[in-house]
Amino acid sequence: MDLIEWLASRSDAVSLVETVQALALPKSSTLLLLRTLVDAGYVTRQADGRYLLIRLPGEPSETNSGWGTILRVAEPILRETVAAIEETGFIAVLTGDRQVRYLNKVLPMREIRYDRDIATQRVAHYVASGLMLLSGLADEDLEAYLRLSVPDEDDPGAIAARVSAARRQGYVANLHGRVEGAAGVAAPIRDPEGRIVAVVNMSGPRERIANNLSRVTEVTVEAARRASEALSRRMFKSEKSPARN
Repeated sequence: MDLIEWLASRSDAVSLVETVQALALPKSSTLLLLRTLVDAGYVTRQADGRYLLIRLPGEPSETNSGWGTILRVAEPILRETVAAIEETGFIAVLTGDRQVRYLNKVLPMREIRYDRDIATQRVAHYVASGLMLLSGLADEDLEAYLRLSVPDEDDPGAIAARVSAARRQGYVANLHGRVEGAAGVAAPIRDPEGRIVAVVNMSGPRERIANNLSRVTEVTVEAARRASEALSRRMFKSEKSPARN
């Protein structure tokens, strides 16, 4: 941990010799620790042999969901948004089998007319959160989802069109939720590379959401933007990773 903390304090790559001198550790032990961090994906070894910290423990990455970190960063922002708009708020993520998992639920202080069991995962293309999360998949992964995960009674073309719209607009408004009378808006939380790692979802009774759709959309998008910025402040940006949709 001392090594990670020291690497995090540096803005540039460091050599093995610099690390040994700074931490007063044996050279062999320091090299072993650095190699362990490289293997774990926290540090990259550059062509000149210098080491650069690219991720802190708990941060989301291509191999680590980082859901706990995302929730800790985003939940205070979600609570402010729920208080402002007085609708139910969620942070949602996409699981490895392409289902929607809700990490939390924040209820408004007003009379609750909409609630949701977050213990049950949702089919991604049925809900606003899922459509927004699907928009963050690479094209080949989305094609695989449409081919393998969409039942016969659903239209893959229509789902693809909604995902494409989500990519263009930067949010999803779903006024015809799977729960009768429910509606919601979802916007993406992105990491520093531009990857969608979670979404902010605001939901409530369909009529109330529809009558206030512009405002609900505005605050949802703003909450997701703030959460993305807060997450980026906690993360290192890797120059080798391209941004995604």
